[in-house]
Amino acid sequence: RDLVAYQRSKALVSEVYGALESFPKKETYALCDQLRRAVISIPSNIAEGMSRTSVKEQLHFLEIAYGSLNEVMCQLELSQELGYITQNQLKELEDEYQTIAQMLSGLRKSKQTE
Repeated sequence: RDLVAYQRSKALVSEVYGALESFPKKETYALCDQLRRAVISIPSNIAEGMSRTSVKEQLHFLEIAYGSLNEVMCQLELSQELGYITQNQLKELEDEYQTIAQMLSGLRKSKQTE
C-alpha cells in the first residue's frame, strides 16, 4: 500500500471511472466495461505481485500491470477518437499514464537487481 505506483494507479481508476460517466449508454457493456476491467487490473496486479515472496512472481505481476496500463491508454485514445472524451481529458490521463509507466519500469528494474 505504500508504493507510490500502487497509490497513483488507484487514483487512475477513479479518474477513468469519472471519465466513463460521459460515455454513451451503448458503450456500457463494450468499451466502458473493458476500460473498467483494464484499469482495475493495474493496482490489483501491483498489490498481488508485491505480496509474493518470489522475485520472479513479483516481476510477472508487474508485467501484467504494465500491460493493463498500456491497454487502458489504447482504449482512452480510441475513446477520444470516438468523441467520448475530450483531447484535454486524454492529455491529463496520458500524463498520469506516463508517470505510472515510469514508476512501474523503475520498480521492475529494482526487482531485477534483487
